[in-house]
Amino acid sequence: MAEKRGVTIRELAEAAGVSIGTVSRALKGQPGLSEQTRAQVLGVAQRMGYDVGKLRTGKPRRMLFLYNRSIGSLATNPFYSYVLHGAETACREAGVPLSMMSVLGGEDIAVQVRRHEAEALLGAGYFDPEAMEAIRRCELPLVLVDHFYPGVRCVNDDNQLGAWLATRHLLEGGAKRVAAIFGPLAHHSVSLRAKGFRRALYEAGRLFDPDYEVTLDPSLEYRDAGRDAMRRLLELPEPPDAVFAYNDSTAIFAMEVCHEHGLRVPQDIRFIGYDDIEEAAHSKPPLSTVKMDKEALGHVAARALIEGDTAPNDASLPVELVVRESSRAPEPQPEAVAPRKGRRQPAAAAR
Repeated sequence: MAEKRGVTIRELAEAAGVSIGTVSRALKGQPGLSEQTRAQVLGVAQRMGYDVGKLRTGKPRRMLFLYNRSIGSLATNPFYSYVLHGAETACREAGVPLSMMSVLGGEDIAVQVRRHEAEALLGAGYFDPEAMEAIRRCELPLVLVDHFYPGVRCVNDDNQLGAWLATRHLLEGGAKRVAAIFGPLAHHSVSLRAKGFRRALYEAGRLFDPDYEVTLDPSLEYRDAGRDAMRRLLELPEPPDAVFAYNDSTAIFAMEVCHEHGLRVPQDIRFIGYDDIEEAAHSKPPLSTVKMDKEALGHVAARALIEGDTAPNDASLPVELVVRESSRAPEPQPEAVAPRKGRRQPAAAAR
């Protein structure tokens, strides 16, 4: 039977009195539904003239990229722009349309998702438990990037290892007072980077000093929060001689403050960030960082949704230390050898 023009999954869900996710599962023949519910959905679809066989390949007809606007815009937090590009590439390769929706606190997420007529959700970044439950109530296939939630497929980089590599690099370069700037520790990736930072200090035999670990003030704009965190560190009785920032943007903001205070990077204070965004290589001086394939995060997540591989799992992609000028230890200067008294120095050879 030919599909009536304009019939959508949303309309089927409303007519059957079930969620969009339930309609999708019924049409794809997926488990998790009673036979009564499945038969009800298929019956409504048939009466409305919907081609019930067209979704049984398992590939979603439309994917929605969810981004939490509370963690900053894509302009101020460019990390997720790379993730989005990777997801878009995977969708383009598979012929699956991808749309994007930012999530704000207090919004009815389910209503917003229905307007996009999505059949699969890719959530990027941190979502608080309330938002996560609202997303899961949409009953659509879901994969998270740069986040972790029990019972959901997640794709992350090896955050703890990356922070450990960054901190160990500063310590091995001779830093005596290594500080860290973090975002909200409730965020999965941030909490793991904090663990990696502390682990490196512990293994180096350094006592953890809470004064040298600051978090961004959530009441401030993103750039202002990074600058404020660095000012707090510089106000310590013994300011740090090295800083690990939980992302590159924060490290760049912090270096700006040091330049304004007359400090030289890396001669007076060294920096290393995380993410290897494009700006890191072009900052002054070029910023050392921890690199991961940001586009691969989005690509892997989108492919999982396209292939129907959404069983709970926490995949971890590799990371790599990238050393640039901002964290290089000063070259040791050779000690001047004083001439021995009573002995004439040879004259320079004529050229």
